[in-house]
Amino acid sequence: MNRKRKKLQEDKHFRVLRLLQENPEMSQRELAEAVGVSVGGIHYVLNALIDKGLVKLGNFTAAEDKRRYAYVLTPKGIARKATLTRAFLVRKMEEYEALKEEIEALRVEIDANAT
Repeated sequence: MNRKRKKLQEDKHFRVLRLLQENPEMSQRELAEAVGVSVGGIHYVLNALIDKGLVKLGNFTAAEDKRRYAYVLTPKGIARKATLTRAFLVRKMEEYEALKEEIEALRVEIDANAT
């Protein structure tokens, strides 16, 4: 898997784990909308997280529709989320710094052209 694709996959996993830790009762449709992927895509991500032992599937007992599930992070999932959070933050800070440099270069260019 190439590096960019792996980062995108890690970002999706991070976002899903983060959402599920806060709201384990979220439906696949709600998760898909929040993450910005299709319902089929979120189904694939959830299955991968379950297969890796990061999320477990349980019945959402408070729901009237007993076919609804709760996606609960396992201890391994909580640890993986922490690792992904650190990596996500480092990556976003690097992107932020690069964007700041680009903005400053554009400002200098505009100032040079204005005189």
